[in-house]
Amino acid sequence: MPEVIGFIGAGQMGEPMVTRLLAAGHEVLLYARKDEVRSRLSDQGARLADSVAEVAAVSDILILCVFSDPQISEIGRGAEGFMANAKPGSVIISHTTGLLSTLTALTDDHPAGPTLIDAPVSGSSNDILAGELTVLLAGPEAVRDRVRPVLTAYATPIIDTGDVGSALALKLINNVLFAANAQLVASAIELGEKLGVNEKNLLEALSVCSGSSKAVESLQLIGGLQGFTDLAGPYIAKDVAACIASAAESDVDLGQLRSVVESGPMKIT
Repeated sequence: MPEVIGFIGAGQMGEPMVTRLLAAGHEVLLYARKDEVRSRLSDQGARLADSVAEVAAVSDILILCVFSDPQISEIGRGAEGFMANAKPGSVIISHTTGLLSTLTALTDDHPAGPTLIDAPVSGSSNDILAGELTVLLAGPEAVRDRVRPVLTAYATPIIDTGDVGSALALKLINNVLFAANAQLVASAIELGEKLGVNEKNLLEALSVCSGSSKAVESLQLIGGLQGFTDLAGPYIAKDVAACIASAAESDVDLGQLRSVVESGPMKIT
């Protein structure tokens, strides 16, 4: 029988993931709180669960795409959490960018299983709909091999990073680097204003010059610094905070990256 794919966290990123999973022919059991999301995805063929415990008990592979560590802990712990109710032999994939300690705390409480692995993502909802989301995948090799065909419904490339926790570490490094790049672009915009260069013209030129970066591309796509700060700021702030906390857990100094992120003109920390 085909494996049942459970899904929790059908938000801005999660909903298009479910759409792609259904289009690829997977049987998807969804737990979502918003009626409009449940209705949209049910119309596309998703089965609906009424609780976290229900979706965990039925799923062979359970995908989590929630916003933060506290949300993972909230739905993972306790008698009604996904850890206590997971189907024997199941795998739980966490797409959330956060702390390894959050995942290890859950697995330490449930040493007999399920297998909980980290698979943070890089990209946008448009990338998901195009099947071009980047997924960093950590965990035992056999588990990675098992879940990869499912993730290919919305992800290319899928980058194997090694043992559990390595994907989160890589993603946090990536995100603090992106935040530092964004702060440098914000500083360049400030400099441009002083030199009489229009922000729109600056970003357009930088995007095709040697000073270009993903941060430049993102600011230009969104329409400038203010729109970028409003839209991406909360996500960057969460991920930077997670990176700082993760570094502290490992007694590692973020050095110049942290200095640039915290001293730049954009308010993201």
